[in-house]
Amino acid sequence: MMTELSLNVLDVAENSTRAGATMVEITVDADTKADRLSITIADNGCGMTPEQVAQVTDPFFTSRTTRKVGLGVPFFKYAAEAAGGFFSIESQPGIGTTVTAVFILSHIDRMPLGDITSTIHTLIVYHPETDFLYQYRYNGQSFTLDTREFKEILEGVPFDTPEISEYIKDYLTENKLETDKGAIY
Repeated sequence: MMTELSLNVLDVAENSTRAGATMVEITVDADTKADRLSITIADNGCGMTPEQVAQVTDPFFTSRTTRKVGLGVPFFKYAAEAAGGFFSIESQPGIGTTVTAVFILSHIDRMPLGDITSTIHTLIVYHPETDFLYQYRYNGQSFTLDTREFKEILEGVPFDTPEISEYIKDYLTENKLETDKGAIY
């Protein structure tokens, strides 16, 4: 079992990059009044057949050849359902896949969000061929990071250049703090 939800986000987004996605959209939306945390990861990768979608939450099903089990999606589903929420996955071959997990914020069994800033930073820096649209919302406040805009400004300077990587991390950290005022959930 993963110890924080941001690790589930990392795993599912890594699946998106392996599926050939050129765009991955990640939305984290916390609403304390509604007592709800929603996480959505959508991609334009190769997608899955209805048969694959039906099997993807089975830990003994994986399309990978390097191992015989795939635990990321089943753990994410379990985490949502164990916290009084729900999980859905929609996919179409050639179109892409959308995974949504919804959690009851106050549920005693909800895992913490964890270090979502480091997760998004890692995805951006280590997958320069993939564009990411990250939206973080907390009680109606929000910020967005779109790597397409960064690429346009940087004119080919790679994201893994130390100064650029540090700037991206600082951008994520500062904007999250401004949005949620340091809330830990």
